[in-house]
Amino acid sequence: MTRLTAVLVAIALLWPLAVRGAFAQDASTLKVSANADLGAILTDAEGKTLYLFTPDATAGESNCNDDCAQNWPPLEASDSMTLPPGVPGQLSSFDRADGKKQLAYNDIPLYYFAQDDEAGDVYGEGVGGKWFVVHPGAELGSYPAAPGEGTPVPASALRVGFTPELGPFLTNAEGHTVYMFTKDTTAGKSACEGDCASAWPPVPAADMAMLPPGIQGTLGSMDRSDGSKQLTYNDIPLYTYAEDDEAGDTYGQGKGDVWFVVAPGVQFGEGPSAMATPAA
Repeated sequence: MTRLTAVLVAIALLWPLAVRGAFAQDASTLKVSANADLGAILTDAEGKTLYLFTPDATAGESNCNDDCAQNWPPLEASDSMTLPPGVPGQLSSFDRADGKKQLAYNDIPLYYFAQDDEAGDVYGEGVGGKWFVVHPGAELGSYPAAPGEGTPVPASALRVGFTPELGPFLTNAEGHTVYMFTKDTTAGKSACEGDCASAWPPVPAADMAMLPPGIQGTLGSMDRSDGSKQLTYNDIPLYTYAEDDEAGDTYGQGKGDVWFVVAPGVQFGEGPSAMATPAA
């Protein structure tokens, strides 16, 4: 047997094991997909979009049954399902009224939309003002009133970005990362003025600013010294970074050990230890 033949035989013997192992991992692991309009969203292993239903406000209980469940099939749970690297939170399951087990992410019941034919389809987003994609970092809780079906989401709505290294973080509507400044130690006051504000432009406040459904917290505004209004999240002033050229860039992460991405749910005064780890 020649050396080349021996190598080919070895590959032939190992290939089924490698494929089977990769398939098993993919089949049991949820994924994070990047959507140009919606940001980072959770999907199943094949890339099919997952949704939340805002009337589901109690852990372990689904309000989508019978005909509803035909249009919005629940994601059935299995013990082997796992979250992708970098996605915070946990998966769990609960018993539905029909006797099946449904998967939940941070207690949010997960569903498909029957009209999503292909991986990446998001035709269920915003349907009836009650169905929305699920972002990494989302948690079960109260859902603010959302635009009804056919009503466009405000252009000032925030999104969620994601990298396995940083986890989920907030972005503006165009997908540009927003940051917090640890020297902002007084609520309602920015410590970034002048040249600092040129390098780190404050995110303008808008009356219709919205968080993605499932991302807990409160958006507000504060008056800056130049008379403009700056958007805040849980009283944290929000900024972008002038050197982030493209949507998804995070070049500002860890700058000067005072600038950090803003993780969903972080509270004013918690500091970077409560958020993503600075990039190397």
